[in-house]
Amino acid sequence: MIANRQPHCYARHVAAELVRRNLRPLAEETLAHAPITVISGARQVGKSTLMRQLVADREARIVNLDSAVDRAAAERDPDGFASQFPQGILAIDEIQRVPELLLALKNSLETDRRPGRFLITGSADLLTLRGSQESLAGRAETIALHGLSRGEIVGRAEDFARYLWSLPQTRSLADLPEWTRRDYLELATRSSFPEVYDASERRRDQWLGNYVDRVLGKDTTDISGVQFPDRLGPLLRVLAAQNATEFAAAQISRLLDVPVRSVPAYVKALRDVFLVSQVPAWGNNLTARAVSRPKVILADTGLAAFLCGADVDGLERDISSTATGGLVEGLVVSELAKQRGWSAIDFSLNHYRDRDGNEVDVVLENRRRQVVGIEVKATVSVTGKHARGLEVLRDRVGDRFVAGVVLHTGTRALPFGDRIWALPIAALWEHPDLTEESV
Repeated sequence: MIANRQPHCYARHVAAELVRRNLRPLAEETLAHAPITVISGARQVGKSTLMRQLVADREARIVNLDSAVDRAAAERDPDGFASQFPQGILAIDEIQRVPELLLALKNSLETDRRPGRFLITGSADLLTLRGSQESLAGRAETIALHGLSRGEIVGRAEDFARYLWSLPQTRSLADLPEWTRRDYLELATRSSFPEVYDASERRRDQWLGNYVDRVLGKDTTDISGVQFPDRLGPLLRVLAAQNATEFAAAQISRLLDVPVRSVPAYVKALRDVFLVSQVPAWGNNLTARAVSRPKVILADTGLAAFLCGADVDGLERDISSTATGGLVEGLVVSELAKQRGWSAIDFSLNHYRDRDGNEVDVVLENRRRQVVGIEVKATVSVTGKHARGLEVLRDRVGDRFVAGVVLHTGTRALPFGDRIWALPIAALWEHPDLTEESV
């Protein structure tokens, strides 16, 4: 097990309260400039902890709308509730419980628009709540918080995108012999929720089961208003079993015996509470051959593994299975999604497949429209066919193609052709430190 091996494998016990989140500097900056700072993310990813850390040395009042007393007060008099602490920061936890407060915050800003008036957290996509778009537009800045990244657990702000953009100038590549395929599978089945990231398997499974019941039974139903909410659980399990695959509403409709027109609404309900996310299809304006279906990925691979009944031993025996590949790819995507919040590169996260069947698991694109491609393989060795999609992408975008990498579960880092490399997956968080001049 990772917990009994090298400390670099990040399984040491660290109290969640002591983990410094890599998004904290951005949150501090946002709080200093925006009237409303929103920390958005799934339940139990650490939003309340980050909120408390941000206001620890400031004059602030914290209220939690999961509390029946605070919620009743907010519902009875939203305007009075929003104006209760004008001398400092009013920090409101779980604001999606009382959507009417968003308009009240807007009204309060009409008389006092100073930065740092409100710090709010939400376990739902606030843009889906009634009146939120008008209330938040031009007044709020949102910080998306995920589960713990691998770097955060050891106190490092990793930035793989920055490393990738520097690859053409890199003179040497570092092998990572300490990492084994089993290590990666253990990471893929381990949850990134701070409460259980280092818990025993039994404790983790019990917690995840209760977590799903709570979110599906209360939050999703309250926010989405979908009919037949009992279908959300089976849908989530189907998506977990098909993790990191393209969304096919017709196939899900057949599996769950629901109308195909209803499937997108159910998936959106899961997205609104951050249980799943979508990776859009990437398309180059120079070609019309891109396939436009997004991929659907569970936000936490440990949760995906729990829901589809996968464990390390089973995955290691069946390394070529769809479940194994989906969980390993999901691990890569989730780490990139976390790092995007603090990366020096402002990049979009997409995937690519054309009608000839050429595909690239992850495509990163910066504001200059420069492209980096990432192919993820759950194998320990890399062959020429693994780089085929990257070669097609490189040839189609030409000079805009910066680099392509095949991430694998082996230990070697090797050049693999023109602007293409093979790297161990651990390069995501163990890449060399870079200077500003190298980017």
